[in-house]
Amino acid sequence: MTVATQANPLLSLDYVPALESIGDDYYDEVAAADFPQTLLRFRNDAVLQRLGLDPTAVSDDHFVEAFGQFQGRSPFLALRYHGYQFGAYNAFLGDGRGFLYGQVIGQDDHLYDFGTKGSGTTPYSRGGDGRLTLKGGVREVLAAEALHALGVRTSRTLSMIETGEQLFRGDEPSPTRSAVMVRFSRSHIRFGTFERLDYLDRTDLIQRLLEHVIEYYYPAAQSVSDRDERYLQFYRELVERTAELAAQWMSVGFCHAVLNTDNMSITGESFDYGPYAFFDQYDPKFTAAYFDYSSRYCYRNQPAICQLNLRMLQKPLKRVIPETEMTSILDQFEDKYWQFYSQRMLHKLGFESLPEPLASDLINQTLDLLNSVMVGYHDFFRSLAGQFSPDWANDDVTIFDTTMQASDAGAQVLLEQWRQHYRQALKTQSADELAQMSQRLRQTNPQTVLLRPEIEAIWEPIVVENDWEPFYALLQRVQHPFAAS
Repeated sequence: MTVATQANPLLSLDYVPALESIGDDYYDEVAAADFPQTLLRFRNDAVLQRLGLDPTAVSDDHFVEAFGQFQGRSPFLALRYHGYQFGAYNAFLGDGRGFLYGQVIGQDDHLYDFGTKGSGTTPYSRGGDGRLTLKGGVREVLAAEALHALGVRTSRTLSMIETGEQLFRGDEPSPTRSAVMVRFSRSHIRFGTFERLDYLDRTDLIQRLLEHVIEYYYPAAQSVSDRDERYLQFYRELVERTAELAAQWMSVGFCHAVLNTDNMSITGESFDYGPYAFFDQYDPKFTAAYFDYSSRYCYRNQPAICQLNLRMLQKPLKRVIPETEMTSILDQFEDKYWQFYSQRMLHKLGFESLPEPLASDLINQTLDLLNSVMVGYHDFFRSLAGQFSPDWANDDVTIFDTTMQASDAGAQVLLEQWRQHYRQALKTQSADELAQMSQRLRQTNPQTVLLRPEIEAIWEPIVVENDWEPFYALLQRVQHPFAAS
């Protein structure tokens, strides 16, 4: 268990052996790598506060001791799981370059994981070196902070430490620098954790794990005494959380890129960011991963893939949950998704709510416009926030009037159709509601979006001059995306 060093607040946290308590059928105990160098490049003081720690009392050396040199704690747990990867079942998975460092109770009384990435080989490394490239770490830090600031339910990065090794990768100029990071998330239990137990024909372990998940992550289900209804309540809430997560990604123009079942969290949280991307222009077929040749995980497919993964999860769960009832619950996914997505899109358009079918018509008209006109997705909503006036409700000629003058003939026709829809929606709003729209537009549509050119621009100074200032400047902007840039 914990070997606490009082001088280091990170080691003095009250670590909870929650996963350990259900037995070693779910993990292997592993050791961390011994790195030649440990340079702290990122620390997340906001997360420290969620743990009840005063950031001024936690030094950079404390981070290095705990999360770079891995002193003062054991055991570390490499979690076991399988998964469907691009539709094919893979039984040779598991934590291959990371482990569960520890679990703690946050200030909100929720259980959280510290999970490493790049911390060395495990029984599941499959011949790999168990390391993380520095660029991969930089990208994950930026993704998690950007998504969090945009209101997406996501893991965070607690720390990233450069580790002084040279790595060889096929998708980066090599040799490339190395890093180890610690991810802060609700849980590292995946859909694939249950799929492995089904593969092993271990109904007993599925039920034990499910009870554990409900106890720590699904309090509404925990309060239900009847076992079948308790399990159905868990699945009902997981479906709803996953539908909401997909809606969050879609509304901010984010493509996760690799939605395999081993990358789906049992708590409905977004995590594990590899070749992700935010798109610039609205493109339903936008595909973030260069190796996704069939565009299986393209932007528009994300809700359907999440629904499919929930359906695949029924295979292990039906050992303990009635399948017919699960299917009925999952049949509501599309309606749940649209409910969450339309609410977020209405906010981006400035509205708290609109009656149907006006709401759906306006959202679809907006997407049709963005799909047809050469205008950036984020630029469109930024312009809407910048130009909006309550007076637009009185005369649609004033809506985007400067934009209309600058548009070509084809775009002008589409914009004209859109602004007629928009004015129709505005006319349903009271004077007080119209007055609130300007603030809602500014609070919903970011000035800063983490596009790929931004990441490449800050990476070059790191590689060439070891200059981290552009990274920290970009990080500050994505953490406060609604501030004027």
